[in-house]
Amino acid sequence: MSVIRASEVGEFVFCARAWWLRRVAGQEPAGHERRAAGMVRHARHGRAVALSQGAWWLGVALLIGGVLLLVVAWQ
Repeated sequence: MSVIRASEVGEFVFCARAWWLRRVAGQEPAGHERRAAGMVRHARHGRAVALSQGAWWLGVALLIGGVLLLVVAWQ
């Protein structure tokens, strides 16, 4: 008797036919290149989002610093 992993249960719930094709028939799904390219694009997008959030907070800090400098210089 072979062991069925939890990820396989999830795959079966999502698509029983795909699970059967992989597990019983020994076929691998097509599109490995597209999936790999999509993962690279998602990682690049995640880095861009993190960088933009950092730039936004830097802008807020610089704005507050500029306002404080104007207040101090005005007095």
